[in-house]
Amino acid sequence: MDISQLPEKISSPAAWAGTDLANDESAWLYRLTSDDVADLENAARHYLALGRDVGEISAADFPLSSFARHLEELQQKLLHGNGIEVLRGLPIAGYSQEFAATVFCGIGAHLGSARSQNAAGHILGHVRDLGLSSQDPNTRIYQTAERQTFHTDSADVVGLLCIREAKEGGRSLLVSAETIYNRMRELRPDLLEKLFDPIATDRRGEVPQDALPWMTIPPLSWHEGRLTVFYQRQYIDSAQRFEEAMRLTPAHAAALDMFDALANDPELHLAMQLQPGDMQFVYNHSQLHDRTGFIDWDEPGRKRHLLRLWLSIGGDRPLPECFKQRYGSIEIGHRGGIITKETRLHAPLE
Repeated sequence: MDISQLPEKISSPAAWAGTDLANDESAWLYRLTSDDVADLENAARHYLALGRDVGEISAADFPLSSFARHLEELQQKLLHGNGIEVLRGLPIAGYSQEFAATVFCGIGAHLGSARSQNAAGHILGHVRDLGLSSQDPNTRIYQTAERQTFHTDSADVVGLLCIREAKEGGRSLLVSAETIYNRMRELRPDLLEKLFDPIATDRRGEVPQDALPWMTIPPLSWHEGRLTVFYQRQYIDSAQRFEEAMRLTPAHAAALDMFDALANDPELHLAMQLQPGDMQFVYNHSQLHDRTGFIDWDEPGRKRHLLRLWLSIGGDRPLPECFKQRYGSIEIGHRGGIITKETRLHAPLE
């Protein structure tokens, strides 16, 4: 895309700087009240009494009273506000894993529809170190204890519920793609322009039927007046293992390097330590997320563990046609996730 067709600056609530949010906790943190917790627990008990799989949960089967209003506000904040929120204060120490998952998936059902996170059809993901290495091209980075890089997931919204923290590290990092855009537009518009070109991204072994093992979605897209980000540098680099995949030119590599450098600027990103019971929701089309490396506990029952949801949200922005490579369908409210011919949607509790 010609840089002259792009705005000089994007001004929106999603174009925030980390230093500003660090000084205004109320902009991204909501503390659950005792009434909120009671509302969520009552809804979870109602659903569990139905005897169904957690993966089948719907808003109608997870009836909320007062807290439903906050979830309506949260949905709008994700789509049209700063794109992030952490719900704090869920007392999961007294919950079974099934009960915690029911609360989390019930909240997700009020926000949108859950999408498959892998070829197996898991709508409830388990984020923990499986002792794997990111050097294996078929390993997903969340299955390791290594530092991730700033990236987006394959859905409109990603949600995390912290079950247990690591012994050391594992901080959550968030950054605005719109803020990175503004800095690059000001400093290096020539490099910014390169990020709107198609670039190969590795599927890491989860390949839909009749698809290539890589995608060619641009890191940045300008579509119907909105900037949309799709980015995972580690998977961009590993896509170069395929001889048929488009090569990264020196200019494209320089653009990606500058994008990464800005994302890692402490002034631009927001860092937080998720506590047990914290639920973090992030809008993937305007925000990127990351996690620092961590050292885990030796005891299996204490190891770092987060539950994850991918959600498709009604009333969301339209996406460019190229996103069909990842989403299959780009129908608003019914898009995202990883679907292969073996996919069967369900929610494993372990």
